[in-house]
Amino acid sequence: MEKQTAISALAALAQETRLDVFRALVEAGPEGLPAGAIGERLDIPSATLSFHLKELKSTGLIRCERQGRSRIYSPDFSSVNQ
Repeated sequence: MEKQTAISALAALAQETRLDVFRALVEAGPEGLPAGAIGERLDIPSATLSFHLKELKSTGLIRCERQGRSRIYSPDFSSVNQ
């Protein structure tokens, strides 16, 4: 991970809600969680959650995979480990 990317990732995690979302995804493991389950678990409105997921995804900390009509979010462990 290059220096600027690492700085962006750390800056994203400095925000409490994003850190909570990231922790929930790490706890879920590589299988990840659907956005709705994250929102329910953390009591975050969908529009707010969508914003935070987008921010985490843009830093490379998480990835998103479409499964049917759901979007499953999971940590990008290879990126995190770098």
